[in-house]
Parts: sequence; structure tokens; C-alpha cells
Amino acid sequence: QFLGSTEVEQPKGTEVVRDAVRKLKFARHIKKSEGQKTPKVELQISIYGVKILDPKTKEVQHNCQLHRISFCADDKTDKRIFTFICKDSESNKHLCYVFDSEKCVKEITLTIGQAFDLAYRKFLESGGKDVETRKQIAGLQKRIQELETENAELKNKVQDLENQLRITQVHASPAGSVTPKSPSTDIFDMVPFSPITPQSSTPTRNGTQPPPVPSRSTEIKRDLFGAEPFDPFSCGAGDFPPDIQSKLDEMQEGFKMGLTLEGTVFCLDPLDSRC
Repeated sequence: QFLGSTEVEQPKGTEVVRDAVRKLKFARHIKKSEGQKTPKVELQISIYGVKILDPKTKEVQHNCQLHRISFCADDKTDKRIFTFICKDSESNKHLCYVFDSEKCVKEITLTIGQAFDLAYRKFLESGGKDVETRKQIAGLQKRIQELETENAELKNKVQDLENQLRITQVHASPAGSVTPKSPSTDIFDMVPFSPITPQSSTPTRNGTQPPPVPSRSTEIKRDLFGAEPFDPFSCGAGDFPPDIQSKLDEMQEGFKMGLTLEGTVFCLDPLDSRC
């Protein structure tokens, strides 16, 4: 049964262990009065340390490395109790682990002592190379963590510089600059005609040249009546006399009465009765 662990002030000593045992025994009595049972554990002892496992799931609850264990002893007044003191790797505090066993208290204590003896012999045989190798590995792992932290900081700085460069480029661009837009096209992919835009020889978007604009002759042609033909592109409002509507009305009335045309002279001759 595992009574638990408690912090102690010294890494070794019989009195230190006794105080820890009394403290944990008192805590066990309180838990029993509340209906809680003392948990059972399984111990794995090797030259690397002592592992405290759950007997059913085999989950490691505590891993006490052997080189961190500074004291191990059984209680002379209570043959069921044995303890060891181990320095915690995270908090660097000395913790006393207390166990209660009915039969194998001495065997467990001797086994931990034998693990220390074997570990020391292995250390002498390797000439301390094993310990040095572990120190080098620990130093390299620490250096890797430092480099990873430095790399993350550099990435953040590069990202900040890129953001500042984008902001500077946005502010440096002229405020009134407008990107010229391509002219919109119709359903035939042709640029619509605009009287303001001059005709150019640039091919349209579909790759074909626009049809050439027919050249207008400078010579004025006349019709069979000797008048200039009507041209909606060249004539203006000033080309017609102010009483053009009245003359057109007269011509229409004259045609109804049998108006004949001879050259540019209009006359009203009597109609031949044979017509």
C-alpha cells in the first residue's frame, strides 16, 4: 500500500524519515474515517530507478531515478513500513515516499540497495563515460530547445517586417491614381462605337480588324434634278431656308394638281385630257 509522499527538509536521516511516516500515517487515518481506502501499487526496481505503477493498468504514477534517491530505510518500530527519499526533478524538493507492506519490507529495502550497488559497479566499468554521455545528451537537448525558441522569435520578427513593408507600400502609392479600365464590349466581343473616340487601326479583342471607313469624295454629286443629294452627316440646320416647310407643302399640293418639272423651273400647265 502506498501511503503517499511528503516534502522533507533534509535528503537523509532517520529522524527525518520518522517525522514523514508519522505525518502520512495520520493522513491515512483521516482518509479511512472518511471511507477512503489506501491505494495499492506495484514497484519496479532496476539500476535506473524505482517506478511506482498501478497494479491493474500498469500506468506509471511516479518515476524516481536512482541517482536522485538519497536515502532508503525501513522502520524499526513498525516492520510494515519502508521509505526512501528522492529529489524531485521539476521542483528540486526532497520528497519522502512511504509504503506499507505485510511481508516483503526487508526484501524491498535490500533490492533497492542492490540496485545502487549494481549501478555503482556499472559506473566504474564504464569509467564514467555513461554519465558523461548523458550529460552531453542533456546539453544538446537544451541547446535544441534554445535554438527552436530563437528560430520562432526570428520568424515573428520577419513577419513583422513584412507587414510594415506592405503598409509602407500602400502609403507610398499615389492617392489619385486610377488603373485604366479596358473598354466594355458587346455580345459579339466588339468595342461599341463612340463618336468621341477616334477610329484607330488597333485590332479588336477577337483579333479582326474593323471595317475601313469609306472615304468621302470632295466632289459634290447632284441628282437628276440638279440638286445636291441629302447627306445626314454633312447637312445642318443652317442648310435649309427658313420657309422650307411651306415650300414643301406647296410642292406636295402642286403634285396633286399635276405639277410638271422642267429643269429647275416649276410651272402649273393645264393637264392633257388624255393623261
